[in-house]
Amino acid sequence: MLDVTQSPGVVFDLAPAQPAVEGLAPRRVEFGRRAIAALFVALLALTSIPILLHPLPPLSDYVNHLARMHVIAAVNSDPDLARYYEIDWQVIPNLMMDLIVPQFERLMNVYLAGQVYTVLSFALIVSGTLALHRQLFGRWSPLPLLAFVLLYNNVFLVGTMNYVSGIGLMLWAVTAWIVLRERSFLLRLPVSTLFVLALFFCHLFSLGVYGLALLAFELHRLWISYAPLRRASPAAARRRLPALLADFVATGLPFLPVLPLLMMSPTWGLWQGLSWELAGKIDGLIYVIEVYSHSVALLLIGILAFLVGWALRDRALSFHAFGIAVLAVGAVIYMALPRMLFDTYMADQRLPISLAFILLACVDLDLRQRNVRLGVMIALFGLAAIRVAEVEDKWQQLSSGIQSFQQSVRLIERGSKVAVAYADPDDGSALDDYGLVHADCIALIERSALVTTEFTVMGKQVLHARPEYRGRIDAVDGTPPGIGQMVDVIDRPNSGAGPYWRHWTTDYDYLYVLFTNGNFENPDPAHLEPIFAGRRFMLYRIQHSQLAAANKAIK
Repeated sequence: MLDVTQSPGVVFDLAPAQPAVEGLAPRRVEFGRRAIAALFVALLALTSIPILLHPLPPLSDYVNHLARMHVIAAVNSDPDLARYYEIDWQVIPNLMMDLIVPQFERLMNVYLAGQVYTVLSFALIVSGTLALHRQLFGRWSPLPLLAFVLLYNNVFLVGTMNYVSGIGLMLWAVTAWIVLRERSFLLRLPVSTLFVLALFFCHLFSLGVYGLALLAFELHRLWISYAPLRRASPAAARRRLPALLADFVATGLPFLPVLPLLMMSPTWGLWQGLSWELAGKIDGLIYVIEVYSHSVALLLIGILAFLVGWALRDRALSFHAFGIAVLAVGAVIYMALPRMLFDTYMADQRLPISLAFILLACVDLDLRQRNVRLGVMIALFGLAAIRVAEVEDKWQQLSSGIQSFQQSVRLIERGSKVAVAYADPDDGSALDDYGLVHADCIALIERSALVTTEFTVMGKQVLHARPEYRGRIDAVDGTPPGIGQMVDVIDRPNSGAGPYWRHWTTDYDYLYVLFTNGNFENPDPAHLEPIFAGRRFMLYRIQHSQLAAANKAIK
């Protein structure tokens, strides 16, 4: 049975670097820093293989974000981009990638900059998990390196890059809080405030997880400080309680700047975008371990279950009491969180993966025996290899479609205006389609084009279309129109207010139709000239566009 009260691996006093249980000699160190560092580097290299082999990984929102990075870096030197886009730096809780990747692009192309950023985000998450475990248990252990297996998850596949990097920063923030908890609040609170500000500008949801973790930590600390005192002397406990509560409440002081910052931000105007759904709560838990294959997910769960059962049999596994508090608080908040928050989808489903890294840091394993240490290293590399093989195999299958899309982009004239439609408005949600959902944004990177699907939502991004072009792009992060809708609107282009694409035959130069099948036919030969047929997409030149008219005049 998993014991959270008697196991020598459980820390009662949450102050840093204390012996596990009073009266018991602390275990000798089984892994030194150099051994952990070597394992970390080796596993990071292994886990990064799919990222390094695929400059454009099939992640849903990734290339859209990457296009924004390119505009931020190049808008002042590219007249075509400057004609269409502008950067409006504001107080927005979603800026980590925007601040870092454009700086990388000064030294390398934007695709490599995105790869470096992703690998650094991976390193930040796993190192944060390692550091948190080290602080909770007072020793280095390779067990937190299991975090490498969780780096590829469904939330990552969506391409929520600022949130992914925010998870790593959050883990380091929690570690810093625990390190400084028993020191002067004059040091602890300012450091926490700096992390709060950094997390706010990184991603609002990452800041929320930091607050959740501190709430869980402080609730547990309050309980273990008050309960023994109450048992010993109820009168003394009552006298001590106000000071304990004041210390507990002080934890929230670093978060005070968040509300005024949020009210200053245009993001505040999106607060009404709320919707709560019970359906999908189980999916959010599944997203932690499942990526592409049910079978691989079951295999990983089976191996982990076997290892946990083996460790419990030998009473070698322990779980820090902080993890119990995180589970309790996290479960309540997870059930209360809406699906849509600040007009951002998957608000609740992002939480389990962050909690998974915290909980992993709360697990410890007795590694004094040599065969156990060897078994752990084999398990680490084996599980990581299974995950990497799964992801690389799928990305290799999908890469031909992305390469085909890049070939089509070369046919687009620089500085053009590109519209996007779906052959079937219901497509785009399958994992195999993620790489195609925003592939049209490659035209923005490589051809300096105006693209209707580029993220330019007021309050969510600093990138906006210039005023004269805002009526031609999707400014609310919606779903592109179906091609049937676009054909139908041709006969009534001036029927009052309508969608941004209502004048598509004259407002755009090219049209991508995504999620086509092998039998897809030209929906409007009078206006559309097919110039590239790719894997599940078509590229058309719009015959009656201003660009087409100019080309005819030249001829």
